[in-house]
Amino acid sequence: MPTNFVEELRWRGMLQDIMPGTEELLAKEVVTGYIGFDPTADSLHIGSLIPIMMLKHMQNAGHRPIALVGGATGMVGDPSGKSDERNLLDEETLNKNIAGVQGVLCRFLDFNDSENGAILVNNYDWMKNFSFIEFIRDVGKHITVNYMSAKDSVKKRIETGISFTEFSYQLLQGYDFLHLYKTLDCKLQMGGSDQWGNITTGTELVRRIGKGSGFAFTCPLMTKADGTKFGKTESGAVWLTADKTSPYQFYQFWLNATDEDAPKYIRTFTFLSKDEIEAIEKEHNEAPHLRVIQKRLAAEVTTMVHSKEALESAQKTTTILFNKKSTVDDLRQLSEQDFIDGFAGVPQATISMDEVKNGLGVIDALSAKTGFLKSNGEARRELKGNAISVNKTKVKEDFIITEADLINNKFVLLGKGKKNNYLIRVE
Repeated sequence: MPTNFVEELRWRGMLQDIMPGTEELLAKEVVTGYIGFDPTADSLHIGSLIPIMMLKHMQNAGHRPIALVGGATGMVGDPSGKSDERNLLDEETLNKNIAGVQGVLCRFLDFNDSENGAILVNNYDWMKNFSFIEFIRDVGKHITVNYMSAKDSVKKRIETGISFTEFSYQLLQGYDFLHLYKTLDCKLQMGGSDQWGNITTGTELVRRIGKGSGFAFTCPLMTKADGTKFGKTESGAVWLTADKTSPYQFYQFWLNATDEDAPKYIRTFTFLSKDEIEAIEKEHNEAPHLRVIQKRLAAEVTTMVHSKEALESAQKTTTILFNKKSTVDDLRQLSEQDFIDGFAGVPQATISMDEVKNGLGVIDALSAKTGFLKSNGEARRELKGNAISVNKTKVKEDFIITEADLINNKFVLLGKGKKNNYLIRVE
């Protein structure tokens, strides 16, 4: 028999709305359930990691997960949580996005032929030959406009305007549930709490057309304690593929979680047990400055999304960049990409290779050529005070930067005191 999947999500804080009878169904039989992912980009970001974790927990509990890629619904655009109409994607972009999303999902779920092996489907496969007339006759007549208009995703947009295209989205998503119910005996749909309206439209179609019972539950949307949007950084969204967010940047995102957010994240984004998490929290609370939760969280999620090797590389880069004892030899161990990622938020200037070949005096490098310090006078004062370093090595007024000082034949790292860094790129 499957283990108690709902209870696992409940203690993790991953359960919000649940339809009556859902928990009982999951306790008595192996259930097939699905979550949809619309291909709005050619990858998924960490907001999508929450539904992926739900599907994985479902599979771990002995049930069968379906990951649905919305090749059809992606052409329409879900109005849930959106204040404006989405831009419609052209076919080439959509196909590229579908392939990218499928690639991400296949890294997390176990697709096999066993009783609880995951299934990957694309709703375009059953919608492509469905004519508009057939759809509004066979599906649309079963759901009233009043019922559709009462949904939060629609109600919030009525005043500002919602197109018929987006208004009809819930019917398409509802039909997905009906189709999966009929073809794969899928009895459960899950998603974020903003999807509740779309999901319950599906259970209505299963009841009215399929003459059966559909079940559902949702998880809360992830929010940050300071009110800013989860998964967003100064450089944009945090993605689940290395081409969009490097393993180092990914690791840093979790490592920099606040003490308020970290306990919530470690429950949602790892498979650590309740006892393990509570032990980690106890250790953290005894010495918060050691950031025990954040370090374990970052290690677990980076390993899961990327690899153990990617984690080790990210940890090595972090140690080199932030350890006061690091040397120029340590910096030379970093790849060009590690260097770029590690100093992404550091002020930078670009100078020509000719200037370095001819020898660049450190005073010019600090002020005239980069603006790191305001004037030559300030540069001299800081140099006399032994506050300036080049590539982690303290230097004097007469120091000349040459080609031999370039890291990866491209970078020079200037430092003032313990925390002020400036990166020179040499082109």
